[in-house]
Amino acid sequence: METKKSIGFGVRGWLLIIVLFFGFMMFQVFTNYPLNILADFYGGAEKVAMLMTIGTGIGIVSQIVISNFIGKIKSIKKLTAVIGLVAVVAAFGVAGIPFVQQTVWSVVYLIENVVVTMYALFFLSIIAGQWFPTRKGTVMGIATIAYPVSNGVIGFFAGTVMGPLATGGMPAVWKGFLPFLILTTLGYILFLIFVTDYPEQCGAYRDNNKNITPEVAKQMLEEEIKNKQTTVWTTGHIFKSRDFWFAAASCGLLIMGAVGTMTQSNAIISSFPELNYTIIMLMVAIFGAIGSWLLGVFDTRFGTKKSMIMAMILMILSGVCGALATATGTGALVVIALIFVAMFMGASSNFTVSVAAQYWRREDFSGVFACVNPVSNIFNAVAPTIVAILIASVMGVRAVFIFLLVAGSIGLILMLAFNSAHVKTVDDTYRKAAGKPLDDALVGRK
Repeated sequence: METKKSIGFGVRGWLLIIVLFFGFMMFQVFTNYPLNILADFYGGAEKVAMLMTIGTGIGIVSQIVISNFIGKIKSIKKLTAVIGLVAVVAAFGVAGIPFVQQTVWSVVYLIENVVVTMYALFFLSIIAGQWFPTRKGTVMGIATIAYPVSNGVIGFFAGTVMGPLATGGMPAVWKGFLPFLILTTLGYILFLIFVTDYPEQCGAYRDNNKNITPEVAKQMLEEEIKNKQTTVWTTGHIFKSRDFWFAAASCGLLIMGAVGTMTQSNAIISSFPELNYTIIMLMVAIFGAIGSWLLGVFDTRFGTKKSMIMAMILMILSGVCGALATATGTGALVVIALIFVAMFMGASSNFTVSVAAQYWRREDFSGVFACVNPVSNIFNAVAPTIVAILIASVMGVRAVFIFLLVAGSIGLILMLAFNSAHVKTVDDTYRKAAGKPLDDALVGRK
């Protein structure tokens, strides 16, 4: 029998990747840009960072609550569509509310942090895992290029917004945000039209694997939906798993290092007067895109654990180079440090999807991800505040890079301790107790 080799991701798969890309861009632009560039107009960096932390925190609590019944939700897409609409509307508010209405803007910015976290980092990521359970590393590696790209063009955003100040005008906030509003709205429309909960529902294939007949694919989908109703990996069991905590904390440390550093990229680069912010951030975009894709491919070919270890090594190297840069006053070293940060930045958001899909069953993926993601988002929520405090300390920018060095070292130890075989052992224990058959589905997970 001739088999059809799976090439690419299929038309629908590529449309999903584009939707993910614009979703991640929405998250990065409408949460990070106000803190990094516009904070002085809305009450200062500490106030805006606190709003981000509170908003993300509410999103985290919501994810944990949803994790208790995620397998019983009939259509993730319908819920995602509602949350995504609120996120798009709130993004227009963040861009359009005048400075004089600080209280109204603060409320809308808080709401945006809640809903865009749920939309982009939670629900869209679940759908990605359901479409590409074994190729999620490569898919997310491409989609999360949105992070370095968004950070890379922040200098142009700042130039557009602040340009009128030179002639005595008002900051052009709406003009600066307009291209991103168009792109994120386009992404939401594409989601509504072309993306389904599962690929089989629109004639596509899981992992774009055309070797499976439509009849078999339909049967597998029905079994998966049925098994989700009786998953042995309840929220309680997930939170009892040591390997879950090793993985979730490692994901969180990577996100914390990337998000915390990039929300203060302006402050870090400006401490070296010879460096040009716009040029450096363009370099961040280029190397971030390369790193996100490479670590995604590495994830798919060699396993999520190995890819996460590589990311931790990059974080350690960024800490070392940055600490040396601040000790010696060498601008070139801080550029290298930020390039290392950029290379693990996009991939840091890949791993919450990858680790849940790689080491747990398909029917258990959404439940495990619904726990991994909020735990890692706790780190994300506190990152801007922690880094702002570090920069304001006596050590200044050097403290940020020492923090990266320490966090990367801790994450490396945790991932070396992670054991996929132990996940299989625990899975067998729970399935046996529930009267479910044991099998080799989790054997040999890289």
